[in-house]
Parts: sequence; structure tokens; C-alpha cells
Amino acid sequence: MEPIKVSLCEHCSECPEVEITDQGVTIGEDENTVRLSHAEWNELVRLIKDGKLHEVWKLKTSAAST
Repeated sequence: MEPIKVSLCEHCSECPEVEITDQGVTIGEDENTVRLSHAEWNELVRLIKDGKLHEVWKLKTSAAST
């Protein structure tokens, strides 16, 4: 299998990457990474496709709450 490497930001090369190799999947950058087995990665993809994981949205905070 040829390694696959995708940046999580299409605008620069400083953002975390997803790298898929024969050994598994690595997500992150430099020392800040998580490693998943192929089975773990496939489960993550399944949960996303099944709609059980969704985008995370930041909550807006008002100036009155500070």
C-alpha cells in the first residue's frame, strides 16, 4: 500500500496531517500525534458515515458573560 498523507488545512503546510500507512494511521503534527490501528480508523470512518459523529461548532460567547 502506498502511504496516503492529507493535510487538515488546504491553505498551509503547518497544520496537522492524516497519514495512512501499512502500519496504521497517524493524525497530528510533530510530537503531538495519535496513532490508530486500521481497525480503529475504519470504526471512526464508520461512525462519521453513520452520522454518529458530527462537526463540532464553537459556541459564541457574549461580552456580558466575561
